[in-house]
Amino acid sequence: MGAFDSDNYTFSPQTTIEDVFYQVQAGKAAYGVVPFENSTNGSVVFTLDLFADQSAKHPDIVVCGERYVEVHHCLLGHPAISGQGHATGPAKVLQEETKSPSSSGHATPIPGNPNPTNSRAAPLTSLSHIKKLYSHPQAWGQCKTFLSCYLKGVERQDVSSTSRAAELVAADDTHTSAAISSGIAAQMTGLDFLARDIEDEKDNATRFFIIRRRSLEDTSPSSVTTGKDADNQQNARAFKSLLSFTVSHTDAGALANALAVFGSHGINLTSINPRPSGEAPWHYMFFVEFSGKRGQLAVDDTLSGLDKVVRSWRWLGSWENALQQKQ
Repeated sequence: MGAFDSDNYTFSPQTTIEDVFYQVQAGKAAYGVVPFENSTNGSVVFTLDLFADQSAKHPDIVVCGERYVEVHHCLLGHPAISGQGHATGPAKVLQEETKSPSSSGHATPIPGNPNPTNSRAAPLTSLSHIKKLYSHPQAWGQCKTFLSCYLKGVERQDVSSTSRAAELVAADDTHTSAAISSGIAAQMTGLDFLARDIEDEKDNATRFFIIRRRSLEDTSPSSVTTGKDADNQQNARAFKSLLSFTVSHTDAGALANALAVFGSHGINLTSINPRPSGEAPWHYMFFVEFSGKRGQLAVDDTLSGLDKVVRSWRWLGSWENALQQKQ
């Protein structure tokens, strides 16, 4: 990911996204890295709900950076080889690219699916012995076509991470389960590749947020970035910011009025995500991401304008736009 120098930081893997939030909030870690959205499957709702913080467990968490990471999924498990023992050694690739018998007819048009899609990847061996799949919930949506083509109807079990999925499959003595995981996990567990690069999109990527605890500078505008130079469009595009807000659900146009504040100050919204607020059923909190950062006149004026039209809002940080840096 390249966000931290291993010579200056000690890495501490956590089991869940919530564990990362806890470690940072408690001051046990200076920074945390959490997934925020995937180019294929959209927002990671687990992370959004932790930012919503209905139980006030993480009141000081803000975003301070982002990284884009290409994600390539593999199907890992034990091959069904009649009359032979399981191949030993880590991550042995089966050379025979044999389609699963269950894939027959997967590209045949039917009334419910008049335009079927072929999977980008094909199994490296028969998958007819696979009875159960393990993976993180986000992975299912990134590999829908492959799963529909070759493993339709197979039981799926959500687990905390794709690496945990590989561990469970490695411990399965029946050899009838498989994991959607990574090539690194195959090396670590000794599992075989049953299929490679099974994600639907070849440019599949996940955006990760770098989080830290809130500091004094997060609550007041910075004098360094105010002024004419700080407010030009090029400078605004160099940064992104995130905040959440709630509005009255009974006042007509309440949400539209809140969003109009951004447009009236020339702020470009890049994403909007609603999540349950926890206040009442069907009441929502809205997360908005936009160009610019706190301390720029347009952003500060927008925040002042929000005070007049929303019930509440929470600042969730500013950071350098990683995509802008690549251009």
